[in-house]
Amino acid sequence: MPTIIQISNADRNLSQFSKGIKLAGLEEKLNGFGPFTILGPVNLAFGRMGELYETLLQPGNKSKLIDFLSDYVLTGKKLLLDFRNNQKIASLGGNQVTVEVKNGDIHLNGAKILARDRQGSNGVVHLLDTTFIVETSTPN
Repeated sequence: MPTIIQISNADRNLSQFSKGIKLAGLEEKLNGFGPFTILGPVNLAFGRMGELYETLLQPGNKSKLIDFLSDYVLTGKKLLLDFRNNQKIASLGGNQVTVEVKNGDIHLNGAKILARDRQGSNGVVHLLDTTFIVETSTPN
């Protein structure tokens, strides 16, 4: 069975996400034992960010890229059935992802899960229709 990174890398809809994971140096961690849940925004979602994502991919912004992408990874394996309305889940980046159920669809910080439950040997991958803003766990 492939790892979640192998699943992400093989999906052409996640090529921008996979590129960021590689540049951030997160591939080794996410190829590890896990389990992890990847919430991968599709390429179109990154396109809507304009130049911001391209700026994050620049070598001088690696720590910001790590922070950004870590919020799209949850520790533990979260299948679609595990998400509950108003649930708050900590991301790998330490911020909160809020679950909202609307008309039978699952939304995470406003991003709708498009493809779901793509299981790998060390977790699961869900595809999101957009990027999201995270709620910080600690007060500013």
